Amino acid sequence: MSKAGPVQRTAEAIELVAAAFLALMTALTFVAVFCRYVVGYVIPDGFEFSRLLLGVAIFWGIATANYRDEHIGMDMVWSLVGPRGKRVIDWFAGLVTLVSFVAFWWMFTFKVYDTRRSGETTFDLHIPLWYFYALAWVGTIAGVFLLALRLYRMATHPATQDDKGAHPLQME
Repeated sequence: MSKAGPVQRTAEAIELVAAAFLALMTALTFVAVFCRYVVGYVIPDGFEFSRLLLGVAIFWGIATANYRDEHIGMDMVWSLVGPRGKRVIDWFAGLVTLVSFVAFWWMFTFKVYDTRRSGETTFDLHIPLWYFYALAWVGTIAGVFLLALRLYRMATHPATQDDKGAHPLQME
């Protein structure tokens, strides 16, 4: 087992956060369905919490999927070029993704602020929605950080990329 550096540990911690939110949402959904159909009890805001936690898990998961380049991709042109062309395509795609994610983070900042200011709450328990939006927003910050780090690593360690060109990040 290799010793992971601080970058790898940070990426793994972000993955654990995403997994924890997904597990929490799954457990809540299971318990809510069990209670509704077996016990005859409806968990207040159960559906709302599940929906909000799924959004949080998605934003945190996007951060690590982009970092590890494990998202859906199309490599029709990529497979036709040599190693240098693959690096250029990977770097350009990473840059476009980073710019898009920065814009998304910036706009989501205003959404969190507007939701907080509006005072929107869940229907039954009146828990402010902005708490969940803020958790998702922090996931977008993690995404921007990890994408920028990925591009930096791709630019400074091109020889460490495997055939796919996506994993100069494992090097610490």
